[in-house]
Amino acid sequence: MADLRLTIACGPYDRTQALRDGTIKPEGIELTYINLQPAEIFWRMLQYKEFDVSEMSLSNYTSLVSAGNCPFIAIPVFPSRVFRHSYFFINTKAGITRPEDLKGKRGGVPEYSMTAAVYMRGLLQHEYGVKPSDVAWTQGRADRLGRKLPDDIRLTQAAPGTELGDMLERGELDFLMTANNPLSFRRGSPNVARLFPNYMDIEKDYYRRTKIYPIMHTVVIRRDIYERDPWVALSLYKSFLRAKELSFRLLLETGSPKASFAWLQPMIEEEQRIIGKDWYPYGIEANRPTIDALLQYTVEHGLSDRRLTVEDLFAPSTLRDIPLSEGQQV
Repeated sequence: MADLRLTIACGPYDRTQALRDGTIKPEGIELTYINLQPAEIFWRMLQYKEFDVSEMSLSNYTSLVSAGNCPFIAIPVFPSRVFRHSYFFINTKAGITRPEDLKGKRGGVPEYSMTAAVYMRGLLQHEYGVKPSDVAWTQGRADRLGRKLPDDIRLTQAAPGTELGDMLERGELDFLMTANNPLSFRRGSPNVARLFPNYMDIEKDYYRRTKIYPIMHTVVIRRDIYERDPWVALSLYKSFLRAKELSFRLLLETGSPKASFAWLQPMIEEEQRIIGKDWYPYGIEANRPTIDALLQYTVEHGLSDRRLTVEDLFAPSTLRDIPLSEGQQV
């Protein structure tokens, strides 16, 4: 029988390189890897279901599942995850010296429902007592799901073509939560600074206390494909695991570094001490605190209709964790 032909849209990650170049092939699947940036992938998948499989915003996917009749089903693969303390930026003239000072301020966010913003608002609320309703929000782009928010959320849309980082620099926003460093910060504006200058130390402490390592994106399969051929979920899951293992083995060859860092070896060793030998885990159990946190935040922020469980999100065949390959422990 011929292999099933599927398209997948995903970013250019080291942990997916072996799928991209065909070094690793999912069993029974001829996979065409379409290398795109996440924002474009999400829009095209959510609006047009254009790909068979794709990287997907975890918060957007959670909202769809909570509403029922979700057109996708996920596997517990997480192509992108980032601690977010370093992505809070303040106007230096706004009188903000600590997170609690964000109460009553004007905050910018690229998209209220984006996963980074969900984790960042959760962080503000549960670590510092700043609730989403305590801030007047300005959103940079149209929401991908167009979801009605709770009445106590004050959200306005920035004018088309407006750069939120420029608004922060001019003082039209007091602070900004974002997924990337704004241009105003990158060009060294004296009016823009990080809320958490010592973010790395704070993030390590945060992880040690909470075990939350924020997950931005998962991988989804179109539900019509999954219902026709449910075996594809486990086949894809295993192939993503194998691709990640291969990237780990290459990174650990630090005598001839495969990534361009002077201190790659101590960086990996520190992450392994803090997070574990599998320092970028897929699967359920290692990620349960992180996913549970997102499920709580999406309800609190009006982005979910009901509180989901972790198991509600993923294909049943992928709920059992698969350890790193025997003989390939890193």
